[in-house]
Amino acid sequence: MKNVKSSQTVAAIDAGSNYLRMSIADISPDGSINVLEDLIKPTNIGKDTFSSGRISVDTIHDTCNAIKGFTQVMKDYKIKNYKAVCTSGIREAENKQYILEQIKLRTGIEVEDINVSQERFYMMKALKYDMSESDFFNKKTTLVINITTGSVEASIFEDDKLKFTEHIQIGSLRLKETFAGLENKIMNFSNLMKEYVESKLYWIKSGTRHLKIENLIIIGGEIHTIVNLINSRGSSSKIENVILGKDFKSLYNEIKNMTEDQITFKYKISANKINLLLPTLLIFNCFFKMANTESVYNPDISLRLGVLQDLSDRIFNLPRRTKLIDDILSSIDHIASKYKIDKTHSNYVEKIALSIFDQTLKIHKMGEAERLYLQVSSRLHDMGQFIDAVDPEIQAYNIIINQDIMGFSYRELNIIASTAKYHWDMMPKESDYNYSILDSKDKMTTSMLSAILKLSEALDTSHLQKITDIKLTKSGDMLFFNITSEKDISLEEWAFNSKANFFQEVFGIKPTI
Repeated sequence: MKNVKSSQTVAAIDAGSNYLRMSIADISPDGSINVLEDLIKPTNIGKDTFSSGRISVDTIHDTCNAIKGFTQVMKDYKIKNYKAVCTSGIREAENKQYILEQIKLRTGIEVEDINVSQERFYMMKALKYDMSESDFFNKKTTLVINITTGSVEASIFEDDKLKFTEHIQIGSLRLKETFAGLENKIMNFSNLMKEYVESKLYWIKSGTRHLKIENLIIIGGEIHTIVNLINSRGSSSKIENVILGKDFKSLYNEIKNMTEDQITFKYKISANKINLLLPTLLIFNCFFKMANTESVYNPDISLRLGVLQDLSDRIFNLPRRTKLIDDILSSIDHIASKYKIDKTHSNYVEKIALSIFDQTLKIHKMGEAERLYLQVSSRLHDMGQFIDAVDPEIQAYNIIINQDIMGFSYRELNIIASTAKYHWDMMPKESDYNYSILDSKDKMTTSMLSAILKLSEALDTSHLQKITDIKLTKSGDMLFFNITSEKDISLEEWAFNSKANFFQEVFGIKPTI
């Protein structure tokens, strides 16, 4: 995308489970974001989905009407660039295609159905933007919790690098709908919910038990209600957006056994917020005990801020676009460790693959996104060996496609997993389901990336990293690999020649050592 020099007014729309929200903002070439207006409309999307699995016709009509109102505001601001996303309420609905198509037909707005990995990507963008002037993450172990209406995500950062993330479907609204009708039937209702939440957090507890968590960050729309309640009772914190443990515990111990009517009467909270207060408090408390820190940081960020930042990065082609790639690759390394991958070999194959990619740009004409797909595939291509040494390529695909890797849609994950699947003996074919569901462009991308990865794997087939340098030269229909090595590479040359035909078939040029 070409660099744009003047500021623009853009919009970010979040079709959430409990609210429909839109932010109008001015974005500048220096990366700054100035929010001009925030609009919010309540919705029953999450209530419908989490209780019956489908969004009702009435809710579809209400959603379209609300978004139609958003479009009028966009016209008033003369907005040309926008991004609209939906989260778990629409994503998990059995009739999601109907509501997305109705929104498009009746309002002209195309809403992207993002997965949890993409949602996390935007939230991390917002968090990094909010804390860009802080050293909060530096050389500390930080637990970041995102409590949404549909789910909870826990991410661990060490030395400013993302180590791993766990996603659990126990969001505040989902929890409320799961136990709908039981509140007035069970005497100790809050204890029932607490036990349920703690049972769902088992994997996160096991993954963090060995860590000394120094920072705890909790984000999510309903956390602001807790902050406001603490402030109304007299917060002890002298730092903005920081909740002290003693203040939270005092609030929690008071509210956990109160009825919704009692809370509403005492604190004058709206019906929408009171419905989600107890589930949010219980989830918050579980993580607070797990982290055992003295305070919690609650930055004033949202999914929309992350979307706005992404719009800004893409429109102005800002360098910070690449910063979250480090977090993505760091989480990839964590996955690689879990499946006992030979990192020396995979890192070496990655280095060769990226070198071939960069030196053949004029031939394949792929971009930054495809380069990242190749990078991830290179790091994970051997993970199938952990499960099955007979069919490791198929196992590699199955593992990767079921990973929750930040920032990638299902389509992108399928390209990455398929590239890993075809890195050695197997070749892309229409009878493979994973390949058949790709469109023509993505099939070509997968074939080109796997052809590059095949040659890269061949050049370290001994796992001894014999080659020190590779220079490529194109002459007619030949692509010469000028290799520098002080060791015998007969095995690598044999492997290379066995994979050269597929590369020639895909690119139309013959690779030769």
